[in-house]
Amino acid sequence: MTVHAELGVARGGFRLDLEFEVAAGEVVALLGPNGAGKTTALRALAGLTPLTTGSLRVDEKCWDAPPRTFVPPERREVGVVFQDYLLFAHLSALDNVAFGLRARGQRRAAARERAAQWLDRVGLGEHHAAQPRALSGGQAQRVALARALATDPRLLLLDEPLAALDASTRLRVRSDLAHHLSDYPGHTVLVTHDPLDAMVLADRLVILENGAIVQQGTPAEVARRPRSDYVANLVGLNLYRGTASGTHVVLDGGGALTVAEPGSGTVHVAFAPSAVGLHTRQPGGSPRNTWPVTVAAIEQHAHTVRVRLDGTPPVLADITPATVAELNLHPGTPLWAAVKATETHTYPAWADRTRGEPGTTVP
Repeated sequence: MTVHAELGVARGGFRLDLEFEVAAGEVVALLGPNGAGKTTALRALAGLTPLTTGSLRVDEKCWDAPPRTFVPPERREVGVVFQDYLLFAHLSALDNVAFGLRARGQRRAAARERAAQWLDRVGLGEHHAAQPRALSGGQAQRVALARALATDPRLLLLDEPLAALDASTRLRVRSDLAHHLSDYPGHTVLVTHDPLDAMVLADRLVILENGAIVQQGTPAEVARRPRSDYVANLVGLNLYRGTASGTHVVLDGGGALTVAEPGSGTVHVAFAPSAVGLHTRQPGGSPRNTWPVTVAAIEQHAHTVRVRLDGTPPVLADITPATVAELNLHPGTPLWAAVKATETHTYPAWADRTRGEPGTTVP
């Protein structure tokens, strides 16, 4: 039982061209920068934006196939958790959850009984009578999830479900949401810009840029082999494209690197910012890549300090606060960057024109 989506939507000067599948019990995350097409895709799945071309099939049913087939939103077996939850302010938590069941024809008593079961299941057994203004952000998110799941939807859509939460609440609710999604037998599509939400909650990532897929695969596959600057930034890696001849790679943007894995033709070279050493003079010793750089910016990054360095090539380096003090770093400081060849990872930068192949890019 599978959701097969071929989403073609033309809106003004923007074009979404997206094809992917979601298996039963699977969570697929759509990630991408602002304007990539994530919200348009979500609206197309929900029936709020009709397709221009393509089709949407959920299990054995066709929901959209222009120009002849279009199932309106109210007739689709879809549950949606919106970014701001959109709970009815005048209804209790219990009646918010029961609303979808009542809209589908259930009698009031039966709908409220099932709503109570779902509130108990998400840990809100003591908040049946509470109105949304009396709930915390995490509690409101769980009411919205219970409302979406209570109708047994075939397709669950999560639109930035944790974006409205503060950092401490987000950590707990993310864990709770992962638990509930693991028990949900239907198909889930998560739209998010947060890589940690996607890595924790999703079985598979689909990365969008400018309305098209640039990469897809499991979180581990995407993190190991990023294929665009956006994805590299997402997973925190330095990424370069160049032409390999054995272990020597001439980079497209200038400069060259010696790598551990011999190659030929167009390749990507990736390495972690933590693999970059910084020195006041050119280091010697074991074979490594070294080149002059200048500090462009210094910023706190998790438990380390991330330094952005201009050079050929430019590079990110993660160092300790003690190293910042020892090197007396500030914007404009000249340094030498060093990366051992063994710290690099090299892989072909081919363009897959068949679409849908995990771990590939479509130009």
